[in-house]
Amino acid sequence: MAAAEIHPKTVRGVTRIVRNAKAASSLLATTSTAERNAALGAIADALRSSTDRIVKANDADIAAGAENGMSDALLDRLRLDADRIAAIADSVEDVIGLADSVGDVVVGRTLPNGIRLTQNRVPLGVIGAIYEARPNVTVDIAVLALKSGNASVLRGGAAAQNSNTEIVSILRRAVESAGLPADSISGIDQYGREGAHVLMNARDYVDLLIPRGGADLINMVVQESIVPVIETGVGNVHMFIDSTATVKTSVDLVLNSKTQRPSVCNSLETLLVHEKAAKRVLPKILERLDGAGVIVHADSDVSAMAPAGMKVRRVSRRDWAKEYLGLEIAIKLVSGIEEAIDHIRAYSSGHTEVIVTKDLDNADTFVAAIDAAAVGVNVSTRFTDGGELGFGAEVGISTQKLHARGPMGLEQLTTTKWVMMGNGQVRS
Repeated sequence: MAAAEIHPKTVRGVTRIVRNAKAASSLLATTSTAERNAALGAIADALRSSTDRIVKANDADIAAGAENGMSDALLDRLRLDADRIAAIADSVEDVIGLADSVGDVVVGRTLPNGIRLTQNRVPLGVIGAIYEARPNVTVDIAVLALKSGNASVLRGGAAAQNSNTEIVSILRRAVESAGLPADSISGIDQYGREGAHVLMNARDYVDLLIPRGGADLINMVVQESIVPVIETGVGNVHMFIDSTATVKTSVDLVLNSKTQRPSVCNSLETLLVHEKAAKRVLPKILERLDGAGVIVHADSDVSAMAPAGMKVRRVSRRDWAKEYLGLEIAIKLVSGIEEAIDHIRAYSSGHTEVIVTKDLDNADTFVAAIDAAAVGVNVSTRFTDGGELGFGAEVGISTQKLHARGPMGLEQLTTTKWVMMGNGQVRS
């Protein structure tokens, strides 16, 4: 979108918001951990006390999404109920308990000339985020940004506009009640897609932009933003069942990885099975997938092992590259770990890859050979998550290599500054 196509009112409105966020970030950088934790406590309390209001706003978004033909997977991502809001509030309190990385000394030493040199961890400043149909992300990003001393500017998309508007309003009042600037948290949903483009060009005020959503959204932000971007890629996630894998472990991990919450980026999309394990593990896996309502895409060798009455769709090359985000999976037989690694290298999005095996050498080979943000051995793919890994909430899962990779928590929302303490030294 060209700058000339954006309404001047949108440019002025979003620019005012990011300018105010920049001012708020300067104040946040001087606050203590205790002050920021007090604001997070106020946010948790406000979310619980405002549950009915949030659910009412979310109901309007759900109704509009259903009317507009939104998929079941996206509706699940969009939906908030009392239990989910309670869990979000609990996660805010979990963040309070996390160690604050701001102020940590990464490196410290005294130079030969007597200057005391330290590399200190500091906030980035203003974190922008553009995401789709995920109102819980509004809280996740705002809270982690605040804990790490950053202001946040949030664009959550039209599908969740009612929910996000209500949530941002609640968060701003809670932060202000704790003595911090309300502009520590801001939303720009009211400015639509034009507002997102202004945000992507607000390099003077925004220090980092994080896109979360489908491939089209992420690619658009990466290609059009002049603000530095951390890419949170799609999750074409694989699991390889080695010849030594047990039936129970294989079935449990496949079912959990695929069906525990199929609409998220760390759910399993492609299952690779060693030919020597296929007759042992696949019939039971296929039976359980069928019972869970999962649509299987595979060739005739796999379909021959399916239980009676189960329909297996003919797999195509396109299926290997697809992120289903629903109750669908592609399955392929491979001759060994080398073919499994080659397939993953060809189709992986660099998110999460898992091997199921009892062979330690194969586990080590897989971990060393696979280039992904997270690699697992005998675990569910669903563990690639900031909360599960002990980071509290997450702002996203980075699939790039600079400056963060994998689940992004507090430390990934900081940078460093070098501090030189002397007593009048001059350079000769």
